[in-house]
Amino acid sequence: MAATESATRSAAALFAAAAAAVAATPLAARAENAPEAGSVAVKYLSYEDSQPGIKRISVSAPSLLLTLPLGSAWSLDASVVRDAVSGASPRYHAFTDIRKYPTSGASRMQDERTAGDVKVTRYFSRSAVSLSYAHSSENDYVSNALATELRFSSDDNNRTWTFGVGGNTDRINPTNGGVRNVRDESKKVAEGLIGLTQVLTPKDIAQVNLSYSRGNGYYSDPYKVFDNRPRNRRSVVLLTRWNHYFEQVAATMRTSYRSYRDSFGVQSHTATLEWVQTAGRWTITPNVRLYSQSAADFYFDPIIGPNGPDALATLQYGQTLQGFTSADQRLSAFGAVTVGLKVGVQLDKSWSADLKADRYEQRATWRLGGTGSPGLDPFRANVMQFGIASKF
Repeated sequence: MAATESATRSAAALFAAAAAAVAATPLAARAENAPEAGSVAVKYLSYEDSQPGIKRISVSAPSLLLTLPLGSAWSLDASVVRDAVSGASPRYHAFTDIRKYPTSGASRMQDERTAGDVKVTRYFSRSAVSLSYAHSSENDYVSNALATELRFSSDDNNRTWTFGVGGNTDRINPTNGGVRNVRDESKKVAEGLIGLTQVLTPKDIAQVNLSYSRGNGYYSDPYKVFDNRPRNRRSVVLLTRWNHYFEQVAATMRTSYRSYRDSFGVQSHTATLEWVQTAGRWTITPNVRLYSQSAADFYFDPIIGPNGPDALATLQYGQTLQGFTSADQRLSAFGAVTVGLKVGVQLDKSWSADLKADRYEQRATWRLGGTGSPGLDPFRANVMQFGIASKF
């Protein structure tokens, strides 16, 4: 089974995607120039999640990243990642074919995904335009995406406007047709973004991004019973960032807040804090992230019996429901906390290395402003990532 099967693989996919990207927020805006040197990086990510008494999903994801200047006005960025996934779906309220697994709702899965992207950028004196293409393929899911981005800087380079548009087309062909014999389904999503980056002081920089997406097509999980979702989805995301540099200790504090709302009824809030401490050749970055979301309008809770969630009673209840329904844990109400530490070292003028570890834990009772969805086991994940990079 593959990505469309997993009620919890979204976390694994998120961390795997992070392994295939290099993200950096500058302390000051600058004129748009092509990179002076090229770079290549190799990263390896290991992900494992669990619920009480059972290890579930394991992911191994090696990746390669390349930045290449093409003359004085062009650059190329490219990455490729291949992740191998194995494990089981969640035990409670995942509702993989409950006819085969009436007590646990768990099924085995194994899959491999290959993904890559390429971006070409043309630089001008105060602006830049980029065109990017991304492809992802697994045995039951193929995705293709195209996007363009424009950036415009002010005369003093203290303000940068960003505009972006993009879209993706996905093809879904579940293994053995899934629970409902789904064949050759598709999903199309279009997205637009507008952003502003502003230097506030010599030590402060802020950013605000607003994006809107609209999708049509197959959003249900074909591997789970009672999963019938609307065939269109709209979402709005507001992302704010603020970085402050502490000159006395040679450290940078990075903060961000993300608000998300969609037409499924899901509302989420994410707050992140990072402290980037430099010490000679070393950089140490502890981080914490807090997350909370409400349940989708059509998500339904499991029936709780004397000994906890009652799969049979929930199955009987689910059969009485009409219209849109889902028992997918990703659409429930919950909160989550991530804590992590990244250590990087500059080996010489050209070579650098880094090691990153994250611990993620999700519980319904951690939802802000409510008790969260009942009957769900705590969910935990450990992520380790090692990388080595060279400039040339």
